[in-house]
Amino acid sequence: MPEYISYLPHVNAILNSTSAILLVTGYTFIRNGRVNAHRNCQLTAFATSTLFLISYLTYHYYHGSTRFTGQGIVRPLYFAILLTHTILAVVIVPLILLTVYRAARQDFARHRRIARWTLPLWLYVSVTGVIVYLMLYQIYPS
Repeated sequence: MPEYISYLPHVNAILNSTSAILLVTGYTFIRNGRVNAHRNCQLTAFATSTLFLISYLTYHYYHGSTRFTGQGIVRPLYFAILLTHTILAVVIVPLILLTVYRAARQDFARHRRIARWTLPLWLYVSVTGVIVYLMLYQIYPS
């Protein structure tokens, strides 16, 4: 296994955090009518999330899964967060692609309609990804 693989969970947490910050910043920009700044933030969030996905898949290809070692009430809490995160991580990919596609085609009415769903789900996936990382690698490391 390549040595750099052990750093990827930390890189993934940084990428997820960055994506969340960019999403909120981009939302603030569009609410203030700053369309170009909004577009730049959202496209950078898209690129950041894409890098996350590549890094995540690379890590799990080489390392496999990591067991959660926490006990007590935190254990079902962790798995509840992980379950919702995992399901929504699968759901969000086509939503993101459709949202970006509609913006690229300048179909802004339909873009806004789906972005109202995409943004909170994407933000949830990014933030819960960081929470899962913290619980798995920082608070309850194996």
